[in-house]
Amino acid sequence: MPDFNKVLTPGDVDGGVVNTVVEIPEGSRLKVEWDREHAAFMLDRVEPQIFAKPCNYGFIPRTLDEDGDELDTLILCPEPLATGVWLKARVIGVMKFEDDGEVDDKIVVVPDDNRDDDRITSLEDIPQKVKQLEHHFTHYKDLKKPGSTKVVGWGDAEEAKAIIRQCMERFEA
Repeated sequence: MPDFNKVLTPGDVDGGVVNTVVEIPEGSRLKVEWDREHAAFMLDRVEPQIFAKPCNYGFIPRTLDEDGDELDTLILCPEPLATGVWLKARVIGVMKFEDDGEVDDKIVVVPDDNRDDDRITSLEDIPQKVKQLEHHFTHYKDLKKPGSTKVVGWGDAEEAKAIIRQCMERFEA
């Protein structure tokens, strides 16, 4: 398994296209996480079926969010993507998120080259998906630790790119 933080860059952040690595396919209830220390994917836990991921979930290499993990991505794609696949993705926004009081933002992206449907250019294009994501991430830990997660807002692509740049700086520090 390659160490994604050594072989992939974050991508062309200023141009709005990032590299993202898939941890969890859409529809999966397996909480898989990238383990930087071992350069491998690890099964962290199995979630209840009602909390299966509403989209593909991944991370941007060579970034660190305030929680100490790579910066997360919510990858909106017409099909589930396998764990370990990476893609060039266009940044469309950010879900500002807190988990146990820690900042754990999620960058919302779509495949940069989607020849079937390239109409999604901002969060405004997907109001129902935004509601679904907000509901999922507000409640997915309710059975174990109610109220421990909170969506604190949404931002556009420019705000998302600023967060990515901050996380790149934190990784390099």
